[in-house]
Amino acid sequence: MTTAAGQRHAPEHPQAPGYAGHKADHLARLHKIEGQIRGISRMVTPDRYCIDVLTQISAANRALQEVALGLLDDHVRGCVTNAARTDPTQAEEKFAELTASLRRALRV
Repeated sequence: MTTAAGQRHAPEHPQAPGYAGHKADHLARLHKIEGQIRGISRMVTPDRYCIDVLTQISAANRALQEVALGLLDDHVRGCVTNAARTDPTQAEEKFAELTASLRRALRV
């Protein structure tokens, strides 16, 4: 399914998303990253040293990558594994979706 903005979303399923068991952890990390980003903005306002700002940007990027890896792990262990066990057609779709996601992440 594709939204008006062109983003692909899986159709609604009665099953909880793969990250449901770690949702609170992911949200806590995302809120922390949100604070990091606000802190970076506050660094730029008083003209902090370039390298200090870049160091904080690098840390925020790394934190986002860790959240993405956690979500990917949850997706594989939950959504993909469940599809593989229950529905071969859906499993193929999940594997194709996973491959496309990895291509985007790795930029290949």
